[in-house]
Order: sequence, then structure tokens, then C-alpha cells
Amino acid sequence: MAEEIKHAEKKEEKIEEKKMEKAEENKEQKHEEKKVEQKITKKDEAIAKGLDLHASKKHCMYICSFIKGKKIDDAIKDLEDVIKLKKAVPYKGEIPHRRGRMMSGRYPVKTAKQMIHVLKALKGNVLVNGMDLDKTRIAIASANWASLPAKKGGARFKRSHVLLIAREAKK
Repeated sequence: MAEEIKHAEKKEEKIEEKKMEKAEENKEQKHEEKKVEQKITKKDEAIAKGLDLHASKKHCMYICSFIKGKKIDDAIKDLEDVIKLKKAVPYKGEIPHRRGRMMSGRYPVKTAKQMIHVLKALKGNVLVNGMDLDKTRIAIASANWASLPAKKGGARFKRSHVLLIAREAKK
């Protein structure tokens, strides 16, 4: 009698296991169907915005002109060199001359650190949009004034917005 009960319990367990396996297979099939439905559409451009960066518009503007037209990885490397004081960002005006192929330049370290974050966001957006990272260049890089919050004593913080747009280069 006890053996018959054990045997019946084993049969029930096997039936339940088969039901669970079928349910898992159905879930996998539905998941695969959803993947087929959600095709990634390749986009023409990727955008990254740096809003209210704690940096001067002047520094952001010169860095934007410095990285415009470059590959994203090259721009990140150049800004890392700026942080290490190995490479200067070209400036205009009465600023001391620097080594290399430029007249005058500076090393805006803090602004370069913030711009690296925006460039990494742009790189991620390029990958998500299905664009080829090797062919992608920074097409538009612009800096604008942001709101200037007041400090104690009436002074103002420096704030700026940065917009970076990357597009695939055409041959």
C-alpha cells in the first residue's frame, strides 16, 4: 500500500515537472517573439546634453571647438591629456603661447573632466542607436549660457549647457 502511494506521488511529480518545462518553453517562445518584434532601428545621429555644467561658457566653447570633427574616443584621449597638462586647448586673445601647433592655449582641467562625462554619454548613445563607433564623428558641439544661481554676497556661479551631436562620416 505504501509503495503504491509513493509510486503515485512520483508520477504526479513527473507530470508537474513536464508542465513546468512546457510553461518555460512557452515563455521562451513568447520572449523570442517579442525580440523579433522589437527590431533596433538604426538612427542617423546621437545626441548628448550636458545641462547646468559647473563651468564657464568660455572654457566649454573652446573645448567644443577643440573636439569638433574628431572621433569620440580620440576626443576623450585628448581631454585626458589636457587633464594631465600634456596638451593645451587652443584659446584666442592675449593668452601665453603653448608648445605644439597653436598660438595660445590653456589647460581647463575641471571643464575637461565634465566634458569627458558628456562624451561618454554620447558614446553610449551612439552604441544604443546602432551606429558604427569607428565611423562616427562629433558633428556639432556647442556651448550656451545656463541660469546663473546666486552665491552669498550677490556673486554668481558659472553654469553652461553643452550640446554634442555625433553623426556617421560619409565616404
